Amino acid sequence: MSEQNGYQKHEDDQLYKLRHSLAHVMAQAVLELYPEAKIAIGPPIDTGFYYDFDLGTDAEGKPRTFSSEDLEEIETRMKRIISGKYPFEYREVSADEARQLFADQPYKLELIDGLDAGEVDEYGNEIDEKPVISTYRQDSFEDLCRGPHVEHTGQLRTDAFKLMNVAGAYWRGDEANPMLQRIYGTAWRNKKELKAHLKMLEEAKKRDHRKLGRELEIFIFDEEIGPGLPLWLPNGTIIVEELEKLAHEMETNAGYEHVRTPHVTKEDLFIRSGHLPYYAESMYPPMELDGIKYYVKPMNCPMHHKIYGSKLRSYRDLPVRLAEYGTCYRYEKSGELFGLMRVRSMQMNDAHIYCSVDQFEEEFLGVVGLYLKYFELFGLERYVMRLSTHHPKGLGKKYVDNPLLWAKTEEMVRRAMEHGGVPFVEVADEAAFYGPKIDVQVWSAIGREFTLATNQVDFAVPPRFDLTFINNEGQEETPLCIHRAPLSTHERMVGFLLEHYAGVFPVWLAPEQVRIIPITDAHNEYALGLEAQLQAAGVRAAADLAGERMNAKIRAAQMMKVPYMLVVGDQEIENESVALRKRDGSRQNDLPFGEFLALVTERVATRSPLL
Repeated sequence: MSEQNGYQKHEDDQLYKLRHSLAHVMAQAVLELYPEAKIAIGPPIDTGFYYDFDLGTDAEGKPRTFSSEDLEEIETRMKRIISGKYPFEYREVSADEARQLFADQPYKLELIDGLDAGEVDEYGNEIDEKPVISTYRQDSFEDLCRGPHVEHTGQLRTDAFKLMNVAGAYWRGDEANPMLQRIYGTAWRNKKELKAHLKMLEEAKKRDHRKLGRELEIFIFDEEIGPGLPLWLPNGTIIVEELEKLAHEMETNAGYEHVRTPHVTKEDLFIRSGHLPYYAESMYPPMELDGIKYYVKPMNCPMHHKIYGSKLRSYRDLPVRLAEYGTCYRYEKSGELFGLMRVRSMQMNDAHIYCSVDQFEEEFLGVVGLYLKYFELFGLERYVMRLSTHHPKGLGKKYVDNPLLWAKTEEMVRRAMEHGGVPFVEVADEAAFYGPKIDVQVWSAIGREFTLATNQVDFAVPPRFDLTFINNEGQEETPLCIHRAPLSTHERMVGFLLEHYAGVFPVWLAPEQVRIIPITDAHNEYALGLEAQLQAAGVRAAADLAGERMNAKIRAAQMMKVPYMLVVGDQEIENESVALRKRDGSRQNDLPFGEFLALVTERVATRSPLL
């Protein structure tokens, strides 16, 4: 979902109007300060607004960019414009009038051509019909826009917005197009809301999974390996293995069978599945050996289809649930790569359920129920199930051309969600190419939104693989396929959990659960004995035998957010006890070691959120 599309439903909201109006004021300020600038688009978004600019090149032919000092100057100019209380004046114009009005603005001219042809709106998004071309004017600035806006600039609070940063953005998201300068601003109803948002952003910086990933030695990237290809360090590998263990247990209990498939396959498989025509831009280019093209796989489903189709199936065998944590590779655009959240190598918590139409609702809701169990375990209280449907205009291009099956399966998903009492929102033109899907949006503890999981219906691909089962009337029937990934990918899930927990993982998921800290070298032998007992019980424990002072060792464990620290000295040796220091600062002296061992093993075995 594009940022502006995801925000259109709020058009009548006053905050939307404030942010939209501030985007226009910012564009006016930039043009007053940089008359040679070319303007592109400037929509409101969920925390504020942005506008894209082309500043041309400097004397050396390099693209001009905005500095932090420039942002301060632009913000000052915006406040001056706001003080003028200029009305926002709407008018409708013909395409030719619009072209004349924006004769020196090439990006606007391209949008006008799209509007005139009935292809795109003023943001460059696809549209269904030819729209009215309109503009809004305040003071000396007029922009291509359908609104809405506040009545006049005086309704904009000068103490409730702030310009945040500049980022590069390709025109219309295409790397083949010019790189523009995007200025982001945040805007709120009043000073108090702005202050609260800025405070949340400071907290978000502390929780940035890229920062925590380095500090806690979870993962790294390396230029010699390539962008978007993460290396899991030992601590990160432990987290990944714990998540995979969790998924394996949950799926086994839910009747899934686990399979494994290769990383590469012949081109023919993806031609048959239909992925190459629809998905080629997101795939790595092929390797050619002995005249045969091979691709690294961007998804597991075609191979799972092959496993399903490897033997005759009866209705008595259904549903068949095949699960795999398979490694896939997708060539995400370099500008879209973002830590673990958008990568090119990913391990997917993938499964495919083959079922009859009669079994569909129960199976689909079973997947949703699995999501909810995971959310409870990880303490995710805020989430939205989003039904993504097709768009008729995309049939035969973006989507499989079968309007009857699109209508049927979309209604099946709606009915299942309604019968299950599961709240959902509906978004058009975001489906998979082969069918509708539920995307699960979750929010971390600091309010950051993520698309974490998906539950997709596939009516198109099983027939291409001649997948069938013998129904209860002895006839061949094509099954439906449900694609699901409740834990997303290892990469995105770990990135999300790093930010959600701020690196303070629950005991069961913490890479190191216990650190034993001897007061002096004379206590090392006892510390090593405790380490051995803990490890024998399946607890991830390590004795710190470094030559540092005790307090330095405690600080080192705290920096790595180890849940439990056991300080041991003469008294602990004599009493076979430990001095327990928890990560939250609480302490318990002279705790019998057996009691501590029972505590930590219970926390791990039950995957408890408690410390």
